[in-house]
Amino acid sequence: MKKAAVLFFLDWSVLLLLNYTLSEALLASVVFSFICCVLLFAFRVYEDEYLTDLYQQFVRILVALLLSGFARYILYPLFHDAIGLRHLAINVLLGSVTIGSVNCSLGVLFRKKVKPKRCVVIGKAEIEPVLEEIAKKSNGEFVFVERINPDPAKLRQKASSVDAVVVADYGLFQSVRNQLDGKYQILLLPELAERVLKRIPLEVAESFRSYYEILFTQAKESPAKRVLDIVCGLAGLIIFSPVMLVVALCILVEDGRPVVFKQQRVGRDGKTFTIYKFRTMRNEKPGEARFVDKEAHRILKIGRLIRPIRLDETLQFVNILKGDMSIVGPRPEQIDFVKEFEQKLPFYSYRHKLKPGLTGWAQIMYKYASNLEETRTKLSYDLYYVKNRTIFMDIAILLQTIEAVIWRRGAK
Repeated sequence: MKKAAVLFFLDWSVLLLLNYTLSEALLASVVFSFICCVLLFAFRVYEDEYLTDLYQQFVRILVALLLSGFARYILYPLFHDAIGLRHLAINVLLGSVTIGSVNCSLGVLFRKKVKPKRCVVIGKAEIEPVLEEIAKKSNGEFVFVERINPDPAKLRQKASSVDAVVVADYGLFQSVRNQLDGKYQILLLPELAERVLKRIPLEVAESFRSYYEILFTQAKESPAKRVLDIVCGLAGLIIFSPVMLVVALCILVEDGRPVVFKQQRVGRDGKTFTIYKFRTMRNEKPGEARFVDKEAHRILKIGRLIRPIRLDETLQFVNILKGDMSIVGPRPEQIDFVKEFEQKLPFYSYRHKLKPGLTGWAQIMYKYASNLEETRTKLSYDLYYVKNRTIFMDIAILLQTIEAVIWRRGAK
């Protein structure tokens, strides 16, 4: 987080200097530079996964700065003297090259400064895949040298030769802490997994069941979230209403009525509600619930256009204003799927502690799930959101949904 904040401020300074040099309008330069940096955040420019990749940096910065042009023209009445096509073109080209080069250089420098932390692990063999993923995603920051049983003599010997002891079983935490007498650093696997992976693997949740069940049970929504829902719901309907009219007419011409697709979905606390979407498939008699990729033959021509950019879901702004859904949350699932997943996937019911959302942490972080194993992984992101939700996280998800739509992450 500190690294991202440093880069954000540095990029803002570079863009401020560039904008002011071009326009000589200080206030406009401050505002536009900040908007550009917010879009850089939305396009994940500051994430470790893309920070040292010059190509990814350049492409993401280029798209973000191009989109900033829309903000410039929305604010045209206030800053018309500081806006011009020439200014925008120079800002996009020079900004992409300069910021991309600076970010990549600093990203490489930050990575070189990271000192690998050698860890010994106490826990079951089932968590090995999680440890491998943490080691890979942390870019070598965490190195797991050995997994052992909590034998007191062996534990003290191993702890003295590593940087930290990772406890991968909640039942062993207290005994390990007592054995080490506070002389060595102890890390809990859940904290480490959440920090690096940004999800809660179900293997980890199972090993720390009582710990997570308490936290999931305490999950709740704040009044600020409802305010955000109302503001975004009204804004969404106003902004997308012309597009929604065109989409409705296209569906009507191609396949007749009904234009709107209604279906029962499972919402907060397991209560069902009617979800609204634009119909993107040909009419057929309803059968058993199936994943979308099993029904590709039914998709309308207009459906193939609007599904990847999720315009078929814009009607859900109505669900948000009604209070059935939130702007951010786990996606609402079909009743038959919920019954199946609750039997096969532990902790699945806890994703219903919050209202389902139009977008969500799992949607921006993972692909569309078309089988049980992928649903298992996607659930791990939903559980992370349920545990860690804040209004600031909701706003961050909303911003990064722009990138998810353009990069077609999670679309089908």
